[in-house]
Amino acid sequence: MVELSWMTFIMIILASYRLTHLIVFDKITEPIRNLFLVKRETPFHQIKKVPKSMFGYLLTCYWCTGMWSAILLGSLYILLPSFGRYLIFILAIAGGQAILESFVGVNIKKTELYAAKLKKENT
Repeated sequence: MVELSWMTFIMIILASYRLTHLIVFDKITEPIRNLFLVKRETPFHQIKKVPKSMFGYLLTCYWCTGMWSAILLGSLYILLPSFGRYLIFILAIAGGQAILESFVGVNIKKTELYAAKLKKENT
């Protein structure tokens, strides 16, 4: 059995979060996702990209990709720890940074909206 500290477990969680986001949402992986998507028109005449296969669905479903990312990173940590720990370390830092950036970005927008509201009330 592999020993797993709480710190390592949290790092794998953060790494899985970042890898999942990279696959499902990031611009850099869009060309790969586009290979498995097709453009369709909605009843409201909007053009949307939809999966053309189960693999396409996997690449656009955050929950599905998250599961496979966790399996991949967990397996790497167990089977190839010398390589896996470096990949997990880098992705964990990026994942933590992404979470912090989201939190800060949301709070900056809230602050700007609140300031605009106060300005409007005072004029």
